[in-house]
Parts: sequence; structure tokens; C-alpha cells
Amino acid sequence: MFERVLIANRGEIAVRIIRACKELGVQTIAVYSKADQHAMHVQLADEAICIGNSASAESYLHVPSIIKAAEIFDVEAIHPGYGFLAEDAHFAEICESCRVKFIGPQPEVIRRMGDKAEALRAAKGAGVPVIPGSDGVVADKTEALKVVEQIKYPVMIKAAAGGGGRGMRVAHTDVALSNALATAQAEAEAAFGNPAVYIEKYLENPRHVEVQVVADAKGNAVHLGERDCSVQRRHQKLIEEAPSPAVTPSIRRAMTKMALKLVQEVGYVNAGTIEFLLDKDSNFYFIEMNTRIQVEHTVTEMIYGVDLIKEQIRIAAGEKLSLDQRSLVVRGHAIECRVNAEDPVNGFKPTPGTIRFCSLPAGPNVRVDAHIYSGYSVPPHYDSLLAKLCTWGHDRDEAIRTMRRALDEFYVEGVATTIPFHKHVMHHPKFIGATFGNHFADEVVRDQGWS
Repeated sequence: MFERVLIANRGEIAVRIIRACKELGVQTIAVYSKADQHAMHVQLADEAICIGNSASAESYLHVPSIIKAAEIFDVEAIHPGYGFLAEDAHFAEICESCRVKFIGPQPEVIRRMGDKAEALRAAKGAGVPVIPGSDGVVADKTEALKVVEQIKYPVMIKAAAGGGGRGMRVAHTDVALSNALATAQAEAEAAFGNPAVYIEKYLENPRHVEVQVVADAKGNAVHLGERDCSVQRRHQKLIEEAPSPAVTPSIRRAMTKMALKLVQEVGYVNAGTIEFLLDKDSNFYFIEMNTRIQVEHTVTEMIYGVDLIKEQIRIAAGEKLSLDQRSLVVRGHAIECRVNAEDPVNGFKPTPGTIRFCSLPAGPNVRVDAHIYSGYSVPPHYDSLLAKLCTWGHDRDEAIRTMRRALDEFYVEGVATTIPFHKHVMHHPKFIGATFGNHFADEVVRDQGWS
């Protein structure tokens, strides 16, 4: 096991990793920007070092500063968390060249699965069902029209190096296709430095379902069932739950089998997520693989009774996977609400500022992963996530009732949050009846008259 690990991240995930390390007896080194000098992860770590100015490019994304910090504290490994450098193959390579273990998959796998077109080819090679579409990137409208002739409208144009909903456009006609293609390419270039896009059939209001996988370097791999991430706005997830209320035992067996086949196909090591779309006819299709720990890993931990961060660290240290597929049995149901510093009444506009007072919910079957406290200043430079509120129940109905109670106990004064949105959803007939799809959050916003 490692003696010292540097956490190349901030916020609740940095706090989460520090806690796992402490329980493993591993010393932690936190890095922080000038905006985060009073952040909770800085206070909880054994040591901390400032690595730059407030802007991400000058701190959490500045590789030389992070590597220098790793050298100063003589760490053996770096945990990237999620976001920032978590899926940066070049950063993983630099860690390797500096003889510092990157707690995540191999650089070549990150690069391969980070390219959406290449990931689709890998999925096809493993026999995993994919949404009908182009065989790789399309360069212009002529190529795009040839694809449309085969799969028909509507179609989705996606950035090959994309993520987070950027570089994505839907087209229903030839005219719309031309505009969408140009817009998606421009967005992809601006966001990822790569204008490449590909085309796939657009599924009307599907469910977003993902499978958690973990694999070691000794050839062992397991899945930890699926999570439903369909409550999202502009491709940003807001509520997740496990298991998915839309997945039957037969679908689960098929979906998890396909996920493990893809793990084997690419030789994946560490924790990762295989994401699928599930249509109204119960057909599922691979869309991408996230080569990192996910924000929503918490709901999987709650129903399986495992610690995925500890498992990541053990695997990176060369240990054998401690999880066995036969012993991984689902217990109950878990729901997660992302509490963001955003105002749902005003288009989910970010609301940085000082939290005058906050009180986190507690009690039976409630888990809160957070980095906020009374007096904390929410900086405007980073992701708006403040906390992840998770509840567990023997069944989905109990998990929902517990979430309602927990949301009523969650107080944040000084900045607007997404708590009102979550309260409304937890009482919405479609959510209670599990009859929603990927556009449900937009329906809620329209129904409430929010802009």
C-alpha cells in the first residue's frame, strides 16, 4: 500500500478521497488554488500546498505545478478524482514517467476510450450494441447526408472528443443538419481543441443507464450493477439512483455482460463506467465509457456496501481486486440529489458567494458528501457542486420518502441552490412512477414556469 497520495482535485471529491486514504492509513497531500486556501479539503489533508492562481488553467489543470508538488512531498501516487485531469491521458503518462502511480486506468486506454469514435469501434469489436450511425468521424455535409440515408432522421451530431453536452446537436432535416454540423464542429474545436464529430441515430426521450465496473491488473473484473442518470438538464446530471427502476433482471444480465466484455476488449484496469441509452422498447445501446470514478458512485456504494475509492487505491497499489461477483448482492435502493450553487428559477444560473449558514441533513439512511460549511465562500471559478445528498431505503418508495425528509433538513443561506428543484421532483408523479426519460428535468422546469 502507498504511504503518501496526492489528491489532484478539490471540492467534495477531494474530501471523499482524503477520508478513504485516512481509513487505509495513507497520508494525504492536498493541492489548492488561491481561491481555495480555506477549503475543507485543505483543512482535512495531512499536508497542503498552493499550486497557483484561482483559474483552473493556472492551478488544477496546470500539470507542472501538480507534478512539482508531488516531487516536493515525495508521493507515490496521485488520485485525480473526476473532472480536471482525471481523463487526461497525457497527464497519466507524465505521472508514469515521473514514477508516480496514476490512480486510474492506463494512459492508452484513457486515450482510446476518450475518443468517442474510437470507443464506438471498441464497443463494436466486443459485440456491444451501439446506436446506428457513422463509422467514425464525418468531415462535411456530403458525408453526413450519406449517413442519414442509412439511419434516417432524427440524428444526433456529437463531438468525438466531447463530454458534458458540448459539441452536441440534433437535426431533423437536411437544412438543420448543415447548421448543426457546423455548430457542433465549432463547439468541439472551442471546447476540446478538436473539431471532429460523428453522427448517430437520435433516440426520442430514452433512459440514461450506466454500469459500474472495476478491474485489477491481474485479469479480474466485476460489475456493480447499474445506475439510472436520466434526470438531467442540458446533459448535466441532477439526480441518480441505483438500481434503475427501468431495468429488468433480464436487461440487467445482458447489459452487465456487455459491460464486462468491453472491459476485457480494451484491457481496462481500475474503476470505470460504461454508459448506455435504454429506449422505450427496452433496447440498450453503448454511448461512451468514463475512465474515472463518477460523481454518482455513492449510490452504488450504498446498495452494495463497498468503498469504490479504496478499491481504486488498492488496485493502483498492485493489489488484487477484493470484490467477488458472487458476493456482490444488491441491498435496497439509493437516490442521489446533486445540490449545486445554481438557481433553478433563473435558468440554473450559477450563484457563487458566501454561505452565511448551512446545516446538513442527518439521521438513518442519509449520506452527505460535501465540502461546504457556514462562512464558506463559493468561488466562481469551478463546478457549482456543493454537496451530494444520498438516501437509502429497503425499496425505492422508502428511499424517496427519506430523501424528502432529508431535503427538508438541508439548509443553505447566502446562495441559491438546486434544493427547490429536487423537492419538486421528489413529489412529481412521473418520478414517483418511474415513467420519465432524459427530458424529464426540462418538463419540470417548464411546468414550474422557471426560465
